[in-house]
Amino acid sequence: MKTTPRLRVAADIGGTFTDVAAFDERQGRLLLGKTLTTPDKLVQGILQGMDKAGVALPEAHLFLHGSTVAINTMLERSGAHTALITTRGFRDIYEIGRINRPDSFNLRHRKHTPLVERDLRFEVTERMLASGEVYADLNEGEVLSVIERLKQKQIQSVAVLFLHAYRNPLHEQRVRELLRQHLPQAFVSISSDLSQEYREYERTSTVVANAYIGPRVDRYLGEIEHTLKEVDFPGQFLVVQSTGGLYALSEARQDCVRMMESGPAAGVIGTQALCQALGIENAIAFDMGGTTAKAGVVRNHQALVANSVMIGGYMTGLPLLTPMIDIHEVGTGGGSLASLSSTGALRVGPQSAGAFPGPACYGLGGTAPTVTDANVLLGRIDPAHFLGGEMQLDLTAAERAMQAHIGKPLGMSATQAASGILRIAAAAMSHAVKGVTTDRGLDTGAFPYLFAYGGAGPLHASMVARELRIPHVVIPRAPGHFSAFGMLLADFRRDLVRSHFITLAELSLPQLDAWFVELEAEGLRTLDAAEVGTRKIMVQRHLDMRYIGQEHAVTVEIPSAAFKRKNLDALKAVFDEAHRERYGRGSPNEPAEIVSLRSTVIGVLKKPVLETIASGTRKPLASALRGQRKVYFEPQGWLTTQVYAREQLRANNRLEGPALIEEHATTTVLQPGDRLHVDAHGNLHIDVAQTERQP
Repeated sequence: MKTTPRLRVAADIGGTFTDVAAFDERQGRLLLGKTLTTPDKLVQGILQGMDKAGVALPEAHLFLHGSTVAINTMLERSGAHTALITTRGFRDIYEIGRINRPDSFNLRHRKHTPLVERDLRFEVTERMLASGEVYADLNEGEVLSVIERLKQKQIQSVAVLFLHAYRNPLHEQRVRELLRQHLPQAFVSISSDLSQEYREYERTSTVVANAYIGPRVDRYLGEIEHTLKEVDFPGQFLVVQSTGGLYALSEARQDCVRMMESGPAAGVIGTQALCQALGIENAIAFDMGGTTAKAGVVRNHQALVANSVMIGGYMTGLPLLTPMIDIHEVGTGGGSLASLSSTGALRVGPQSAGAFPGPACYGLGGTAPTVTDANVLLGRIDPAHFLGGEMQLDLTAAERAMQAHIGKPLGMSATQAASGILRIAAAAMSHAVKGVTTDRGLDTGAFPYLFAYGGAGPLHASMVARELRIPHVVIPRAPGHFSAFGMLLADFRRDLVRSHFITLAELSLPQLDAWFVELEAEGLRTLDAAEVGTRKIMVQRHLDMRYIGQEHAVTVEIPSAAFKRKNLDALKAVFDEAHRERYGRGSPNEPAEIVSLRSTVIGVLKKPVLETIASGTRKPLASALRGQRKVYFEPQGWLTTQVYAREQLRANNRLEGPALIEEHATTTVLQPGDRLHVDAHGNLHIDVAQTERQP
């Protein structure tokens, strides 16, 4: 008799490590695995991680996956040889952009660099009006001529962007048919499949990015799908979107930009779930891995979502018109390289040692010092117990690299150099938090909790919290696998948007409701087609609004009371308050208009139950104490520090810093003056000792 699969499995591919989290629904326990990422064949790292976790795909009924492949392909400019086909006269939209100058006084400022150079952007005759009416028919002869040129240039991927296709996609769809007939080996992406929202520059950038990363993402997802078939995986394979929601594999292989930040988004979803369980309303989600540090925000128990983001930073980045959890990233991770500038200043990142050769202490050929090497030198990482002892670190190699590249040129010891690296890294990582709070018009002081995870997050959380004056840090269970764990808590989700321009004075709520119902029908069809077995369906409605005469809009959630009471004044009041919060002022007496409708259809899935741990007293068990060793702290210097095994800690246990709490994938650093207690779910709560910042 065939047994019912008992596992739900999630795999998160990062730049350095691949993490696997599996929930055994029969025994109610979490199984974890971590291995170095295998860049040449990513699926191999997933299988190795599953071996480490002691699970196999045939035992699973649900396999969830997220990765950094999409974002890394775009940032590294390692995507496909891509062309753009667009409306005649609009070839240079992509390069002109918004003509803004982010760095006004920098005479050397350079604009964004398009993913497609100008001689690979082709124009064809066609034209739609903003109403959706055909103004000029598509010239198919010109399209066929362009396809012949694409063949000659050995184009691998084609993006198609026609003006006002968000209103009427007919011409884009026809070009896709012709491309599939005459250039079948090419990946094809049309803008109307990705968004029904206006703004031609952002739509161009989005469809080009999708085409650029598409072949690589499609190929590696195809490899995973092939592997699943080989091992007789009986369940369903879903991919994590940048919103933290799930979507079907068939969609993911075509609409690749929707998984641009899938791994980091899952970590924020995990933070949101823990905040709800712990009764915490506002918190910062802080994820530090091997390559980068990322921060997101949970506000009023909900993860904040941005509808348009800049990939590569505001100064020179490229916009994507797709919803994402609002995440700010800096190039500071455990593998970030420390170096000296031409003027002798110490810098950390953004270059990373990656998985291979990795930090010098990995003993895989790396010779430059990294943040991980600094932690090893300062006693915060035990070389003999890295990854639970699976990977032995080379302390001598770390010291040699630190002294040769940093200490000797600066005339200081390896210890002083390592301490300086950690302080610079903490300052850099605080900018990730400010990027999702202060830079968004939010007060960092309104977020009293910092949830820290990732392989390097617990090592640095207390230092970052001190930098930002955040009083409380929470280290969740299995922080080194937390993004993979967050995937297990995700729901199936479809975000839909459609541009409608209408003033509030002209609007009727029944008309608005009818537009939303039409929009949501598409999301419900997608949910039905996915057959994910949702427990219930939730729908969220938002509007993009602005004061008449403004260029940019603010997204506001529609209060259900406005529909029930047919009260447009309530809608206007919500917008005025949202504008005041974002920009410092609202204008209740100014007329407003609607720009776009947004609807989110969520298929709620069954969730793993958060495990509880055994209770204890204030004093940890004797078996929890592993011993003690010298650890370097600024400004005290080397201090004798007790080291605890996290798996031996019990609920209600309390510790005072300095102390280290070691577990398989990371170490939590409790600095002098910090206080820690363990909750019923095994989370570590740290009350941070606020001291004067070091100069």
